[in-house]
Amino acid sequence: MINPDKQVFDNILQTIGNTPLVRLNEIAKDIPAQVFGKIEYFNPGHSTKDRMAIKMVEDAEREGKIQPGGTIIECTSGNTGMGLALAAIVKGYKLICTMSDKQSKEKMDVLRAMGAEVIVCPTNVSPDDPQSYYSVAERLNKEIPNSFYPYQYDNLSNRLAHYETTGPEIWEQTQGKITHFVVGVGTGGTISGVGKFLKEKNPDIQIWGIDTYGSVFKKYHETGEFDASEIYSYITEGIGEDIIPKNVDFDTIDLFEKVTDKDGALTTRELAKKEGLFLGYSCGSAFQGLRQLKDKLKPTDVVVVLFHDHGSRYVGKVYNDGWMKEQGFI
Repeated sequence: MINPDKQVFDNILQTIGNTPLVRLNEIAKDIPAQVFGKIEYFNPGHSTKDRMAIKMVEDAEREGKIQPGGTIIECTSGNTGMGLALAAIVKGYKLICTMSDKQSKEKMDVLRAMGAEVIVCPTNVSPDDPQSYYSVAERLNKEIPNSFYPYQYDNLSNRLAHYETTGPEIWEQTQGKITHFVVGVGTGGTISGVGKFLKEKNPDIQIWGIDTYGSVFKKYHETGEFDASEIYSYITEGIGEDIIPKNVDFDTIDLFEKVTDKDGALTTRELAKKEGLFLGYSCGSAFQGLRQLKDKLKPTDVVVVLFHDHGSRYVGKVYNDGWMKEQGFI
């Protein structure tokens, strides 16, 4: 019998969190600040979504929203689905993931490999269309007994997971010296949870959200107007929305910056070649957003950019020259 210690875990879920903070060097040399990446692909599901996936499931168990042998149903761009897959395997649940057809084949294949049923839905429909990945998940939740629909967009356990874990880790790793936190915004859980924790520690810390063209966040934050005319299909995965999730705490966020699909893709590849960081598409968007805002920084600033997932899910897209040429990016 092995004596348990902090290096031995009872299951894979216990390895979630405590991801490294890594200084960015070559790629950040033109930015007048110290810049660090919070490398979330060290989580077992290779993304920051592991944190909120297990939190949503365990909170649901405590509240009696799912019983043993039940089914978890979630609309996901892939990474939350992976975190839920790990939880479902360890805890004995079934998992059904609805995904939009713009998501990478790698994400779908990985989820199926982890035992999930994947239902692919069209991207170019409104959120309330019966075919949307939101609507299909909601319908299945009503049809399947003992099922739990976390709905990561409005489930505040998402935000709380980052308030309880990611924020404290960043504060400790920077010894409280962080001045700016930068992250792509999708469900809003990461930026709002981390932002709330950091601003409680130091209200002067700037919280910057990175958005994409085709999404409503930036204008809504600046004007309070939900402008449906801003919504159109975009290629970047995992950031931006055509809805306003309850997890987005706009009062915590100081500003939004939009990044094009092309700039996000090229910067993702640049991070791999210059820093050895094999990251997901929206990680490039996050760093590119910081670049676009560099004039707001000074040499004494300490910036943390959260890199939320791994490049293995984008091999057929952003790391594929043929795909990049098809998009007109190279």
